[in-house]
Amino acid sequence: MPFCELHGHICAPFAGLRSLSVIDLQHNRLSGPFPEFMANFSSLSVFQLSYNDLHGWVPPVIFQHKRLVTIDLHQIPGVSGTLPNFSADSNLENLLIGNTNFSGAIPSSVGNLKSLKKLGLGAQGFAGDLPSSIGELRFLSSLEVSGLETQMHLKGNQLQGVLPHDINKHCMLEAIDFSDNWIQGLLPRSLASCKNLEVLDIGNNHINDSFPCWMSALPSLQVLVLNNNKFFGQVAPIVAEDKGTCEFQSLRVLDLASNNFSGALAGDFIMKLKSMMVNTANGALAMEYKADLQRLQQKYQVATSLTYKGNSITFEKIVRTLVLIDVSNNVFHGSIPEAIGKLVLLNTLNMSHNLLTQPIPSEVDRLKQLESLDLSSNALTGVIPQGLATLDFLATLNLSDNNLEGRIPESPHFLTFSNNSFVRNDGLCGPPLSQKCSNAPTSNTACYPSKDKPADITLFLFAGLGFSVGFAIVIVMTWVLPLRKKS
Repeated sequence: MPFCELHGHICAPFAGLRSLSVIDLQHNRLSGPFPEFMANFSSLSVFQLSYNDLHGWVPPVIFQHKRLVTIDLHQIPGVSGTLPNFSADSNLENLLIGNTNFSGAIPSSVGNLKSLKKLGLGAQGFAGDLPSSIGELRFLSSLEVSGLETQMHLKGNQLQGVLPHDINKHCMLEAIDFSDNWIQGLLPRSLASCKNLEVLDIGNNHINDSFPCWMSALPSLQVLVLNNNKFFGQVAPIVAEDKGTCEFQSLRVLDLASNNFSGALAGDFIMKLKSMMVNTANGALAMEYKADLQRLQQKYQVATSLTYKGNSITFEKIVRTLVLIDVSNNVFHGSIPEAIGKLVLLNTLNMSHNLLTQPIPSEVDRLKQLESLDLSSNALTGVIPQGLATLDFLATLNLSDNNLEGRIPESPHFLTFSNNSFVRNDGLCGPPLSQKCSNAPTSNTACYPSKDKPADITLFLFAGLGFSVGFAIVIVMTWVLPLRKKS
């Protein structure tokens, strides 16, 4: 009875229904203690209580029932428990306990769950090393092992160690979320076996690695979140011979913020982000994944945290229309590549807090879908391109803390931005800043050569000459000849 607005406690008379094989009470308003008597329901194959208000202890034996295919307790923050040791004859395909109060270690015996397809362990209390045996799960298509702590300094409540480096060559993973942990070391190169992978989120860890150009071999990868780690070096192939790699054909969300990336932002790399140029999205508006249960089919969506319009936001679902690049808080230098104007589907671009120099390329006026642009805290020079004032969807703009100069473009749309969008650019003038511009033409008013054809110019000159000659003849005939006759 899912989605039925049921409320109150799960009554004790249920304890007599030991032959039940399917219990689906998800998305209701059930409250009270967790029904521990259901640990005796050995015939259960599907057990779904997600999105309720229950509390209390979940007996570990529930996870060990031989017929159990799906247990879904996610989004019940009040329940707690630990995971038991799993036997090799388990039939579990879906194990979901994210956003609960489960704690303890993740047992290495999770590798015994050979049929497992969906594994969601995003609970705040898990600690210790991540078992390498997870890499042996051949049919796993969705994996979430992210800490969901609400405080920043809770020690001992996040996973640590390294990611499994022996991921099965038949990997079926579609989404991986290891965000908000203490994972260290390198990204496992065996991830290249996960040809169905669409989402990889390892944000807010301690990964110390170079940019993973090798992941461009994943044809379906759409979301790559590497923020708040210790990545370093250029966003380019390490070896010159690999120049043809690093072509992420399907990528729509690229978040590299708060790492140690350096070097210039290569236009060649930008030009390879084809899915940010041409809309290839199809199917559901939000990215979602199906879990085939014994008698039911459940859809799951992926959540991720990104900086959007200047704020850190957790997207409970990733819509396919979101197209984002965030390279902020690194040490990139050089100019903003003109090729950025080719990414016409971009709606969020954040290059703030780097060492970028030279003018803002005029090609940004091609980004007609752009909603948020942050180029603050660089060393950009020159004028603000007039074309920026023509971007009708631009709702968030931050050009502060640069070396920009000249008159701020005047348009009704630009007048909606506050001083904060332009402050600490000593050469800027005009509204909304208090610094007034001189009456002399400013450097962002350019003169453009005429596009008239040479033939048109010649015709105009001859027409003017003909008019002048005709006018002179009329004067002579009207005034000069009569005067001569009188004389």
